[in-house]
Amino acid sequence: MPIHQPQQRSAAASSEPLGVQQAEAALVEHYPRLVRLAYVVLPPSLGRHRRVLAAHGAVQRALPGARTSPDRVRVPAQSRRSPEAARAARAEGPASAPYAWMRLRVLRTALAYERRPRWWPGRLPAPAALRPALPVVWGLRLFPRAGGVDELALDRALSEVPGAVRAAFALQLLDGLPETAVRGLLAEAGVEDPAGAVRRAARLGRPDPGAARVLLRSGEFDPCTVQTRPSDLLRRRHRVRAAALAAALCVVAGTLAVAAEKEVRDEAPGAGVTVPALDPAALLRTAAEQWADTSRIDFTAWPVRGDRRGDRELLGRALRAWSEPSGKVQVSTTPGTVGVPPAQPPRLLFAGEVDGAAVVLFHDGGVRVVRYAEPLAGGGGAALDFARTDDADVTTGAAVVVSRTGEKARFLLAPWISETTTRDLLAPDTPGRPLEVGPDGITSPVERPAAGGGCGAWPVLQLRSSERIVENHAFLVTDLGDLAPAHLTYTPKPGRGAPARQPREATGSEALLAWARTACSLRALSGSGVRAVNNWAFAEQRLPEGGASAEWLCTRADTWRGPGRVLVQFLQPAASPTAPAAVVADRNDTALCSRFGQHILAGTHWKSASGRWYVLAAGSRAVNRIEATGQVRGAAGGPTLAVRAPRDASVELTARLREGGTLAAVR
Repeated sequence: MPIHQPQQRSAAASSEPLGVQQAEAALVEHYPRLVRLAYVVLPPSLGRHRRVLAAHGAVQRALPGARTSPDRVRVPAQSRRSPEAARAARAEGPASAPYAWMRLRVLRTALAYERRPRWWPGRLPAPAALRPALPVVWGLRLFPRAGGVDELALDRALSEVPGAVRAAFALQLLDGLPETAVRGLLAEAGVEDPAGAVRRAARLGRPDPGAARVLLRSGEFDPCTVQTRPSDLLRRRHRVRAAALAAALCVVAGTLAVAAEKEVRDEAPGAGVTVPALDPAALLRTAAEQWADTSRIDFTAWPVRGDRRGDRELLGRALRAWSEPSGKVQVSTTPGTVGVPPAQPPRLLFAGEVDGAAVVLFHDGGVRVVRYAEPLAGGGGAALDFARTDDADVTTGAAVVVSRTGEKARFLLAPWISETTTRDLLAPDTPGRPLEVGPDGITSPVERPAAGGGCGAWPVLQLRSSERIVENHAFLVTDLGDLAPAHLTYTPKPGRGAPARQPREATGSEALLAWARTACSLRALSGSGVRAVNNWAFAEQRLPEGGASAEWLCTRADTWRGPGRVLVQFLQPAASPTAPAAVVADRNDTALCSRFGQHILAGTHWKSASGRWYVLAAGSRAVNRIEATGQVRGAAGGPTLAVRAPRDASVELTARLREGGTLAAVR
């Protein structure tokens, strides 16, 4: 199907001046398209609210002033352009000149948000991000409509590449420009390496550019269709009143009176909690049955539970510790989580006594879960734990660790959990055992996985969601040392002629057998803020000398903050179903083995029963040839390779893909 190209009401040759009215017409007709383009190109580090406003500002500032001379609104003549830019203009044709001129100005503005002068401090945003500009919104937070898992994955992938790559990706999928035109347009916008940006953008859209185009045109990336919510109205009012009061005190009593007032407040801790975000009475509380009547199944649907949810003194201490933790409060944060005070009243999830401590759980603005715990006796210090939980769902928002004592932990379960069992990943043939859950949603103590040393067992929770939310499926979660347990999934090996498999719940026999061989590798992920871990069986290989088959797994851990870690594991035949797999590659901060990194090649040295050594290699389903170079040379058609080689031979592995291109082995 041909891509729709922008149509203009009036044509202008690319070498002729464009009137201000033509530019205005192009902006009015294509305003949503231009704003979406700016939103995708702008750095995600701005946050969704600022990015929405910056996108509209970039498009509105692209319009020339009313007094601008028509001679100054001009598309550069072909003779002055680079060859790439000239080909870009010819690819679009003269009828799109006003739109193309506006688009170029929008691109330059959006890309400027990531450009820093050499003398500019590295920790500060680019100068463009600091410049005040219209539109300005007071008292409201704006954000596009939330998408699904695929849209979230695309947004995270875009956040990991430079603005030039995001621009190339958007220009190809939103405007349907060919690569030549994109390179020319990026060159005109001041990008240093347009060809490199286009190459990286092409990898983002694989293997299905059509699906990526649909995602990019969804509400997740539409800053013209936004949702609003208020900022902290009460806090703003409090600030205004506080400023007026401070001014009056300065006039009447001066600095001495202010100091005296501060001394009085210090002598009565707890009596001056007036900021609404720190007021127990202002805490948000979800109704008990709301989870069954909402389409948003995450921590915002959790009802408040616990026998001390009405204890304002406990809640006040927890909020004050969050706002200004003293030296007696032990604070911990998972990677990528900030420990700043709440900007608005958080949601109360739980307040009660668990294992000799008073525990309070908060959910802050859809981003964090915060746990406060103070001992009931003994006079020890309190603990404050922060964890990211943004964009949680039925599985990743199903449980929170409420208490850890020794080698055991208790979980507070989501209200949509209808069945709870526990099982050992290293005993795949042993059925799960029922786990008792109290009326307030807290489980009985559950054994924790061993943090170090031996790995004789790996306990997990097997939960089932309620039919009331039309899910009713079982899934596994495991404690990796954070507040939110990690969701475990499995992607089976590719079938012959079958489409690419998708991750599924790791409750079937094939998935449990794979996790029995790889569970102990989860120890390397402890405390790193992992959201979910998937075992992908990307290849199966017949071993040399008439051996049995071996399996290649890619274990991908996705974190709440976005980046992922990959372990490639080789499962050769073993006498025990729990014999640990061999880790042959370990890569941090990569898109490998995800929706945006679906091609992989890995290799290892292997010793046969006869004592001979081989180099083995395997690739994912799109690999149709593997070559080995270096101290050993060999090649094989298809996704696997086996070649005789000395034990310590240095070998470089590369693969060719069916759709074109090459692939280097992951290390």
